[in-house]
Amino acid sequence: MAWRQGLLAWVGRQWRQWPRHLGTLGLVLAVVLGVQTWQTRHVPAEPLPDLPLALLGPDGQVVATSLQAWRAQHGERAVALHVWAEWCPICRTEEGTVTALAADWPVLTVAMQSGEATQVQRVLRQRGLPWATAIDPRGTVAGALGVRAVPAFAVIDRQGRLRLPSVGYTTSVGMRLRLWWIDRFG
Repeated sequence: MAWRQGLLAWVGRQWRQWPRHLGTLGLVLAVVLGVQTWQTRHVPAEPLPDLPLALLGPDGQVVATSLQAWRAQHGERAVALHVWAEWCPICRTEEGTVTALAADWPVLTVAMQSGEATQVQRVLRQRGLPWATAIDPRGTVAGALGVRAVPAFAVIDRQGRLRLPSVGYTTSVGMRLRLWWIDRFG
């Protein structure tokens, strides 16, 4: 009984300090949003140009296409863009999340600075990744998208603009909520 009263007293003290904790949470949120804004400062606000893509299919064949042609194959809905690199440990952590997302949404991945098509195909096969992947050995596609670091995630809206970009680890919920939001309201 005494332990219960002690616990209630402790909870009461903590509850009275919530404004201080709220301020700390606000500060952390401001720093995170500031860093994300700085990291994505090169992402263009206007619709993306029709970038040429060397797309590696699940069968290992490389097909020359363009960003607009790939988007047109997926109708009038928002699509996900995931820029990754085979040497990036955080990208490796996100692989399962991106694979699960690709089962429900159109996802275009860009293998930035990960080698030529045969190297990227070997990585995809070894890791069991059934992704549609644009080969970007020199980072030119990523650069045109305004991406300077990996992993990067963004949504391409119906008008062809990159929306809600982020750099660093993105949770499954974060990816899905952004896609849902832009698909419905963006």
